[in-house]
Amino acid sequence: MPHPKSPRALVLALVLAAALPAPAFAHEGTGLAGGFAAGFIHPLTGFDHMLAMIAVGLWGAYLGRPLVAALPVIFPSLMALGALLGMAGAPLPPVEAGIALSVLVLGLAIALAFKPPNWLACVIVGIFGLFHGYAHGRELPSAADPVGYSAGFVLSTGFLHIGGVGLGFLKERPWGARLITGAGALIACSGVFFMTRLVWK
Repeated sequence: MPHPKSPRALVLALVLAAALPAPAFAHEGTGLAGGFAAGFIHPLTGFDHMLAMIAVGLWGAYLGRPLVAALPVIFPSLMALGALLGMAGAPLPPVEAGIALSVLVLGLAIALAFKPPNWLACVIVGIFGLFHGYAHGRELPSAADPVGYSAGFVLSTGFLHIGGVGLGFLKERPWGARLITGAGALIACSGVFFMTRLVWK
């Protein structure tokens, strides 16, 4: 049994998170409790969002500078724009499919050690940020305290990015590359699961 603070324990936690039978999507609710605490907890209860946030940080750490800093900034920035589009009711392709696809694509990028040009990595992460933000933008008007909710949500997202970056820095260890590849494969498998759920809804 791995030590609770070991990297293997973190990967095990990802496996268990992906396998839990609880609702997989963070964006299916019709209303929000509102407030900072509710916003902070929300990304942690939606495995699609949680895994995408971890994957952004992990991929950025794997790609190195400047993307290790750029990707965790680009995603929430475009997420904020997506939230505004969602609140305005602007049309967007199927949002849940985009969110599920973000988990799949980011997981594959990590598992396959995909190193695109910097601009392409930024575009990929930015587009997925729009989808995640749009979904929450559609929910925000129903929150009791949308400002507090948004602040908690952004802070929680930042912590998930940091967690992914921390995991990515393990690439310097002898076993780090295998660990990161395995984590990416697990994230990608979760993306397949989310896509399958959409098809069979």
